[in-house]
Amino acid sequence: MKRAMSSSARRLAWPGRALLLGLLGLSACSSFDPQRSIESQNQALSAFTQGRLQLRPLSVRPDSARPDSTLPDREASEVNTLLARPLSQEDAVRVALHNSAALQTLLARHWAEGAALMQGGRAPSPVLAFERTRIGGELEVARLFAFGLLDLLTLPTRRAIAAERLDQAQVQLGAEVVEQLTRVRQAWVRAVAAAQSFQYARQVQEAASASAELARRMAAVGNFNKLQWARQQVFLADAASQAALAQHRALAAREDLVRLLGLDEAQATRLQLPDRLPPLPAAPISPERAGAAASGTRLDVRIAEAALVVQLRAQGLTRITSLTDIELGLRHDSVSDSTTGSAATRRGFEVAVRLPVFDSGQLQRDLMSASTLAASRQLETTMRAAGSQLREAYSAYRTAWDLSRHYRDEVVPLRQQISEENLLRYNGMLIGVFELLADSREQIAAVIAAIQAQQQFWLADAALQASIVGRPMSLPLQASGLAPAPGAAH
Repeated sequence: MKRAMSSSARRLAWPGRALLLGLLGLSACSSFDPQRSIESQNQALSAFTQGRLQLRPLSVRPDSARPDSTLPDREASEVNTLLARPLSQEDAVRVALHNSAALQTLLARHWAEGAALMQGGRAPSPVLAFERTRIGGELEVARLFAFGLLDLLTLPTRRAIAAERLDQAQVQLGAEVVEQLTRVRQAWVRAVAAAQSFQYARQVQEAASASAELARRMAAVGNFNKLQWARQQVFLADAASQAALAQHRALAAREDLVRLLGLDEAQATRLQLPDRLPPLPAAPISPERAGAAASGTRLDVRIAEAALVVQLRAQGLTRITSLTDIELGLRHDSVSDSTTGSAATRRGFEVAVRLPVFDSGQLQRDLMSASTLAASRQLETTMRAAGSQLREAYSAYRTAWDLSRHYRDEVVPLRQQISEENLLRYNGMLIGVFELLADSREQIAAVIAAIQAQQQFWLADAALQASIVGRPMSLPLQASGLAPAPGAAH
């Protein structure tokens, strides 16, 4: 559509264009700073990140097309220092924060997501069209500057939606970082406990081997029947298989930790683990303390709240954009006629409106209404489940603490007392050497069960810390009861 503008319309054109340029400049100011977002995670989740979460840029070596992921000298020196001594649980988290490629992947994806979200809060670029037409001696040069008027009018709303979605993405990043670091803590617990259990499984195998060798010698001189000899050989075969499984579990748990820490081959060979798990704390965390720590806004609740806010804003925007679209164009045409020597300038504007004839946009509005309802119900579900999840995590934590203390204070001392009494009976020739060896295996089995109970406590402790900040991690407790000890039946 073309028509010449009146003088009053021409006077309004240039202020409108100035306003347009101002709005476009305002839109261009919106950007995303990943470092600031990561710094906010360090402040909000300092108990997990230790203030060390950071995004490392990649550099390309001059002699290679592959990116160079080598750590900076200061961080590499710190990682090497940590790997030079037995790695504690907190040190494992520090190594992961410096070295884990999985964490760097999370941060890089957050950077990409944040940039994409902020891009959605910008106005589409205007279109500048240039047309040159000659008809006989007449030359017409047309210039058209067009932009989406509705896009500019809804720009504040779309920028607010982009900001809300960015807040949601930041909270989601925090939840994923908490989950990743909790997995590191739990992998460290499993690796240490598996190595410790393997050492005791080897002791059981050695005791069974000594018993089987003694039985072989006694059977050779006729002091042992075939049934007694076969029973000792079965005990040895079972102990050997259990030791082999324990060795594999120790290796698998160690390699899982290596992957989560992001260690290369050279670093993996230098990895040292403590000989045993840390002792139980003197007292467990009280329910009141756990509840007070979780009294702040949880991550899962914040994610659900942000999703609802985004849907509410987007629904309001859709009510407008689903009905119509408006495009405004400013024209500036120059016309010259070589035959008459005349020249003229025309100014005007174009307005294009999408008419909701075939599509009224009702389905788009229904979609947004349904999405908003789902987000509202999700927030309600999350808020109702938050307390239940925390109570479940605390119950697992407290049960694991009670069981571990029970093994430490009751079961293992009783097994030790039984072993001492059996040794006295052996010295008094009231029992034989096979009964003494069987008792030794039973005592070692009790220690292994105590290690399993202690492992479950530290796994539950890590899961509880994650649940407190709003990243529930299920941890089904397993029975740590004593396996039937070899030699129990004679």
